[in-house]
Parts: sequence; structure tokens; C-alpha cells
Amino acid sequence: MRTFNPVFAAPQGSPIRELFKYLSVPGMISLAGGYPASDLFDEAGLAEAMAIAFRNPVACLQYSSSEGLPGLRDALAHLSRQRGIPCEADSLIVTSGSQQGLDLLVRVLLSPGDIVLVEEPTYPATLQALRLAQARIETVSSDQDGIDPAKLDIQLASYTQQQRPTLLYVSPTFANPTGLTLGLERRRALLEVAARHDLLIVEDDPYGDLRFTGAAIPTLAELARMQPETQDCVVYLSSLSKIVAPGVRIGWMIGPADVLKRCTIAKQTADLCTSGWMQAIAEAYLAQGFLERHLPVLTKAYRAKCQALVGGLQAQLGQRFECQMPAGGLFVWGRWSDGLDAKAVLEKAIEHKVLYVPGSAFYAKAPDCSAVRLSFAAPSLEGIGHAVERLAAAVRTFGYP
Repeated sequence: MRTFNPVFAAPQGSPIRELFKYLSVPGMISLAGGYPASDLFDEAGLAEAMAIAFRNPVACLQYSSSEGLPGLRDALAHLSRQRGIPCEADSLIVTSGSQQGLDLLVRVLLSPGDIVLVEEPTYPATLQALRLAQARIETVSSDQDGIDPAKLDIQLASYTQQQRPTLLYVSPTFANPTGLTLGLERRRALLEVAARHDLLIVEDDPYGDLRFTGAAIPTLAELARMQPETQDCVVYLSSLSKIVAPGVRIGWMIGPADVLKRCTIAKQTADLCTSGWMQAIAEAYLAQGFLERHLPVLTKAYRAKCQALVGGLQAQLGQRFECQMPAGGLFVWGRWSDGLDAKAVLEKAIEHKVLYVPGSAFYAKAPDCSAVRLSFAAPSLEGIGHAVERLAAAVRTFGYP
């Protein structure tokens, strides 16, 4: 009989990807996966970038350095500086999506039983990676404004030196799943707490460029570099998946030199290097200014979709569904009122040909069984309207008017 590593003896797959089997149902509208809209891909810009990249076919088709192509690292450092993060090419490495960046950090920093702190709710692929690493996942106190630094300070003070948490994973800007953005004062306070307790923060920022309203807030990575005591407190992860295309599979990591060195070695054993072909395309796309020109197209479209979804939910469902309008990103987080169970409603929603993700997928421990994550990115405006109508019909099967 074949034996497996105990971690994979009874592995738990992604609760979001478990819903993908329903996507093939004719007429199904998905508000589930956080897929960017395919019709918003900059196909013309990417095609031109491919042509430019292939002017040097050897660079595209040969192995590249594990850290990434020099030109792409330059372009990503420039993009990071545009976001306010002081960064040079040698202070980042290219990853195959930001998910690989997280995987490398887990491999480099964690041993079985190490404590990792996460917000609640949080991104389920992070929970999956931590569980496979046999980390001890603990949650930090959050409210409607995000993580609470004062309560985190108290929590960290309660640990002994031997059991001190290794890292804190956060997504402070348009978080997946909540859409929340952590305010400036809380960001500063969070860094102060991290420095005081020697806690490494992993900042995941795939959505920060997708802002619909309000002024941009400095990333934790930017704020950390303003004070000597916090400079090495943050590892920053980001990705082109949501703002260019997931198929490009380009992410990057900015962090302390000792962390990047070890992640580079770990990457050598994982995939040797990120696809040179995809790296060259991404380099040309960024260098030609295509992303800068295309971002307003994305934010305008996603703003309209977000407004359509939230407005439709309020009009069709009223007090039966509670949610807030996010300032950016791809997600609306809400909950069914009157104790309705999100999984039970999902069963009826599938019968009415609409999908969403029950919020329980995003909790490390005790879930809110009424919570729901909805993504407005992929459907059309017309599709969003139909999806809301179908959700309302599904809820009516529970006796609501």
C-alpha cells in the first residue's frame, strides 16, 4: 500500500476551487473566484510586448537567473517606487505569482509547530500553505477597520520567548476576502508593535493599484523604510495577476537581504527560475508603459461593477444581506442576516445558477457561518444584475418575501 507524507494523508483542497466544477453548467454566473475580467485583458498591449520580447529569443527561451531577468527586476523596482516603496532591482526577486513568494517564505522561515498569526478572515490559500507546513495558526483581533494593533500588542506580550510567533500575514489594502483597507494610523501602530516584538510582517498587496475612490495609503513596506527600527519588519509581496493577467504568472518579493537570499535558494529547488518567456513579456509590457495606461481602464470598469453589485444587493435584498462598499479591489464581503447559513443559501443559489464563496472558507478557526464573499470582477454588468436577481430568488426559498 502506498504511503504518503502525513501532511498529505488527508489533504484539504482549496474551498474556492472546489466550486469550479459548477462553472461548466450552462448559464451559471460566478461571483465566486477572484478572477479578473477576461474581456479587460490588454490583448493588444500584451501582443506588442510579446513581439518586443521575442526580438531576443535566447533570453526568452533559455534558463534565467533564479532572482529574475535583470530588465524585469529593474521594471518591477520602478513600479514599486511608483507605489512609494524605496526599492532597487537587487532588493527584489521575481516569483511565479505572489503565491510562490508566500510558499518560499513558508519554506525558509517556518518549522513544524511554529506560530503564525493571520487576520480573521484571511486568504484561504495562505491557510492551506500554513497547514501543509504544519504551522500553528493563530488569529489576531480585527474589527470593521481591520487588524487592531493595540490588541495585537497585548497578544504578543502573552507569548513566552520560546513560543514567540514567527510572522504575521496581512493584506492591508482591499483585502481578500473583506475588501477592507487598514488606515494609516493603524499601519503605523502595527509597525511599532512589530518592531517592539521582533515580529516579521508579510504584506500581500495584489490589489493596491485597483483603487476606485479616496487617496492612496502608503504600504506597510513604504512606512517601514521611514524608520530605522522598522526597516526590516516587512516582506512585501505583489503580483501582476490581477492588473495584467493571471496567465503571465509574474509576482515579486521585496524584503531584507538575508530573507531574499534564502528564498532564492529555495526557489532553485522549486522551479529553478520563473519562465523567461513570461518574464520577458512582462518586462516589455511594463517598460513600454502599457500597464500605466491600462490601469485607468481597469479601475473604471471595476468601479462600475462594484457599484452595480452593492447597489443591486441593497435594492434586491435590503436588510436580508449586510455589506459595505469597498474602496477598491475585487471583492465584497457581507453576511446573511437572521442567522441564514451561507452554505445552505449557496445550495439554493446553485440551483438558480449563481455562485459565491461561503465565508467559512476564510477562517482559520471558528467561522462566521453567515458570511459571504462575492467577486464582481469577472461577470459583465448585465451578468451582475442577473446574479443579484438569482440570489434574491434563492433567498426567497427560505420563506423571505
